[in-house]
Amino acid sequence: MNLQLFLLIVVVITALVFDFTNGFHDTGNAMATSIASGALAPKAAVTLSAVLNLVGAFLSTAVAATIAKGLIDANLVTLELVFAGLVGGIVWNLLTWLLGIPSSSSHALVGGIVGATIAAVGLHGVIWRGITSKVLIPAVIAAVLAVAISAISTSLVYRLARGVPEKRTNAGFRYGQWGSASLVSLAHGTNDAQKTMGVIFLALMSYGAVSTSASVPPLWVVVSCAVAIAFGTYLGGWRIIRTLGKGLVEIQSPQGMAAESSSAAVILLSAHFGYALSTTQVCTGSVLGSGVGKPGAEVRWGIAGRMAVAWLVTLPLAGLVGAITYWIVHLIGGYPGAIIGFSLLVAVAAAIYQQSRKAKVDHKNVNAEWEGSLTAGLDNAQEPTSNGKPPAPPMPQPDGRAPKVGTDGAVTTARNS
Repeated sequence: MNLQLFLLIVVVITALVFDFTNGFHDTGNAMATSIASGALAPKAAVTLSAVLNLVGAFLSTAVAATIAKGLIDANLVTLELVFAGLVGGIVWNLLTWLLGIPSSSSHALVGGIVGATIAAVGLHGVIWRGITSKVLIPAVIAAVLAVAISAISTSLVYRLARGVPEKRTNAGFRYGQWGSASLVSLAHGTNDAQKTMGVIFLALMSYGAVSTSASVPPLWVVVSCAVAIAFGTYLGGWRIIRTLGKGLVEIQSPQGMAAESSSAAVILLSAHFGYALSTTQVCTGSVLGSGVGKPGAEVRWGIAGRMAVAWLVTLPLAGLVGAITYWIVHLIGGYPGAIIGFSLLVAVAAAIYQQSRKAKVDHKNVNAEWEGSLTAGLDNAQEPTSNGKPPAPPMPQPDGRAPKVGTDGAVTTARNS
């Protein structure tokens, strides 16, 4: 096996790892509001989202072409450069997942590749007009548009439902969320899975396996990326689901349906025009808009501010990781460079995973009441019932004493103790 083929294999594996992280990092985009409102049970929600992400990945390749040809000069691309860019995207995805910050996987990938390109060939290797027109401007417009559309939609929903009993309203909109959340998952597949396809497409061009004039990636690339993002989605990025569903705004079903419908409309429109849009920014903007549009709703602006800071630093910091990785791999060179680069990625990923286990967030406690931070109060959370909500607390005894709840959830009263 020659060095270039070895590097190509490493790049393809790393790209699919990025696609996997993209899946669990962005599960909250589609399902956080449905889980928070109780429209879908947590495990059912991520399963549905995984299936629809798989289907959505086959519906369009316009975004893949944007990533492959619209952001950096394809004639200057090397496999080392592509690998380093992917490492930048993966590391940033894992760090923000650990912190429960819904940052943009798309911008992490673009930042990593741009940073590696600058490290490899300088500023002239980046198509700055493409970065501005296909990434930066759409990100700002889409986020603002999502907030506005969601706020207006939420306001209209509550106006139309005025006079209808709240219990009946929430029950009806929960059924509506099944459809709106499904549409967001489908839209996510049409947009985000394409980005990894574009990276592998770029690597194949660099290796010479496909022509630089080709406009569609090979079928095996489409299938493998669809499966990777679906598998990542199924595992569920519970930390980010918790931030979006409980931390930013307390979501009810009418808000959830309005937010999801707004997100789907913006994402599908961007995929149609081939924009490498951040679905995270769109969906977060829609959740924020649902809080703005509901009278009396509480929006935690401090959390929104931290998200905005993360969005601003995603491109440069992912780019920095990509640049450092390129320098390490390139300076060592050959087989050792690629092996050491990949080994460092595995080590960083393992360290972040171990850190996340210290305060575990999963389907059992993702809907625990928000107590000021991502992991506060999780130890006392109970496993949700079939509608995604924690079980109601046991009723007090006739003598006024509260019953005891064991670690296994069993209730002990004075009569049976």
